[in-house]
Amino acid sequence: MKVIKAPIAEKIPMKLIKHKDVREDNYYWLRLSDTEKDAEIPSEKTQKVLTYLSEENAFYEEETKHTLTFQEDLFQEMKSRIKEDDSSVPYFKNGYYYITRYDLGKQYPVYTRKKESLDAEEEVLLDVNVLAEGYEYFDVGGLSVTGDNKMLVYSTDETGRRQYTLRFKNLETGEVLKDMVEFTTGSATWSNDNQTLFYNKKDHVTLRSDKVYRHVLGTSTGTDVLVYHEKDETYNVYVGITKSKKYLMIGSYSTMQTEYQFLDANNPTGSFTLFQEREKDLEYSIMHYGDAFYILTNKDGATNFKLMKTPENATAKENWVDVIPHRDQVLLEDITIFKDFLVLEEREEGLSKIRIIRWDGSQDYYLPFSEETYAAYVYSNPEFDTEWLRYGYNSMTTPSSVIDFNMVSQEKNIKKEQEVLGGKFDKNNYTSQRIWVPARDGKKVALSIVHRKDIEVDENTPVLMYAYGSYGHTVDDSFSTTRLSLLDRGFVFALAHIRGSEYLGRAWYEDGKLLTKKNTFNDFVDCAKYLVNAKMTSPEHLYAMGGSAGGLLMGAVSNMNPELFNGIISAVPFVDVVTTMLDESIPLTTGEYDEWGNPNEKEYYDYIKSYSPYDNIEAKAYPNMLITTGLHDSQVQYWEPAKYIAKLRALKTDQNKLYLHTNMEAGHGGASGRFDALKEIAEEYTFILDLEGLVSSK
Repeated sequence: MKVIKAPIAEKIPMKLIKHKDVREDNYYWLRLSDTEKDAEIPSEKTQKVLTYLSEENAFYEEETKHTLTFQEDLFQEMKSRIKEDDSSVPYFKNGYYYITRYDLGKQYPVYTRKKESLDAEEEVLLDVNVLAEGYEYFDVGGLSVTGDNKMLVYSTDETGRRQYTLRFKNLETGEVLKDMVEFTTGSATWSNDNQTLFYNKKDHVTLRSDKVYRHVLGTSTGTDVLVYHEKDETYNVYVGITKSKKYLMIGSYSTMQTEYQFLDANNPTGSFTLFQEREKDLEYSIMHYGDAFYILTNKDGATNFKLMKTPENATAKENWVDVIPHRDQVLLEDITIFKDFLVLEEREEGLSKIRIIRWDGSQDYYLPFSEETYAAYVYSNPEFDTEWLRYGYNSMTTPSSVIDFNMVSQEKNIKKEQEVLGGKFDKNNYTSQRIWVPARDGKKVALSIVHRKDIEVDENTPVLMYAYGSYGHTVDDSFSTTRLSLLDRGFVFALAHIRGSEYLGRAWYEDGKLLTKKNTFNDFVDCAKYLVNAKMTSPEHLYAMGGSAGGLLMGAVSNMNPELFNGIISAVPFVDVVTTMLDESIPLTTGEYDEWGNPNEKEYYDYIKSYSPYDNIEAKAYPNMLITTGLHDSQVQYWEPAKYIAKLRALKTDQNKLYLHTNMEAGHGGASGRFDALKEIAEEYTFILDLEGLVSSK
């Protein structure tokens, strides 16, 4: 019988000194630059690193080979629930219905349109299955069609590193032009002359989006004009166009500040005008309607944001006036403007609300939602002069629906309900609820749970807890067909709405970042302890899962309270926080200071170091752990989880499972094909199902 031992990474001490504090990093050598990774002839160092990652993969594969049949069965089970030959609800824009469809057995989408009528002949804009042939990874970025409907710009990424190449297609002839623009963000914006395009380029080292260029069709991309260069390293920049199509917009943004410039979209060679100069802690976004701009902003201490208005010719903040004032208990998340209606997306007590207001004041009401917890959101609504609002709705027990709502008559048309195939799903077999868990500092944390009605919830019940908890990103209580594979095997799924999100408003985010970041970890631990103390599970059956910044959460709680969890899945985890935040050459670092703090300042250095998962690994027992990463990840570099697992192997005192699985062809988002993505989920679920002794269950 073949036995593969867990790889033991070589220790090559590296002293890292900051603020007279010395950290010794034995695994710093695992870091490769993009140049080293991509070299045609790998250096000795590159070969050594790739060999280590391959040995970890081989160890993982050997250790889990007894689950391969189950993994495949689980994948087929998940695949059987989705409609393979599916298509999106058509949306109408500028004379065409646009549709995205998937064909039976195919991994990637086909982008199509039909002129004026859904009965018209289908025109294929892009068949991504054809474009992706020969690539292990392939992603198509933003698609944008000129106002005369004749030209398409789209972008492709063949590595998963989110470095997109812009390409152009003549929709009348089908010809893909020779013009190409490399190293972009993937999106581009046409001006109203149908010839001039604006796009963003990334810095080659940091991958920060820092430049806006102007390109004219038929000219060499080498002569493209640099329109704007964002030199502040804490900011990124993007370009877009207002829904009214009147103004091109350049937006500069950091975590806590924004700044906009605008230009008449009929005059693409003109100069952009500053809307309101950047100020510390001033955030705003702008929409155009009629002769005014509408501004969603936190101005005047509006923590939960408010809506303001200003004339087109007087855009500085002293001219802004309130339209929807600030409310202490209601977070104003977004707005959508129609000719006769203003639509607000709000969040109150954690729940999404959609409010519809007629401009003339004759109507002001909320869409009714009856479930205890759910997710509702406004879809893209490109048409301006319409009575119809398109929105989406789902919950932990209710599959997704796309709904058209008449804002005048309040008539509702369900355009599409997510089909759960396989013949076994009945939403009446499941139940969900929200529990308000008391945190250690007296705050209440919402914990949303879902399970089958026919299971008895007690200390023997397996529970998978999930959370993210950073950047103000709120994970809503939504439906998942893949999750059914856990629920139908007796699991409870628990989603913790911890601080660091905006679930309970902007203050909930502010109380889980910078020097209050540990509240995020404490909230998760307190929710886990609640489940155990309430005898809804036990540490032998409690599992935790998170990815990216949620992987940082996993690393922190496994250091803080490893005894609470039987297993942890940590996907593309941000675990080497101090080293990364001190290295301004690493993609995205400088723009993250407002989230984590700048460790070049000793106060932040000390605080980050006190929770950084890599820096706080100790000689003690840890839960069973599966850690995943992608070699080409630009968000969290592969070497963070690689170093993390190497140090864990060297220090942990238990005999629990510890695996690192590196996707050698992908980046931060994992596999690009829809079926390959399902295989990754099946792999993750199999890890915890195996720990529960359920790998042979159906």
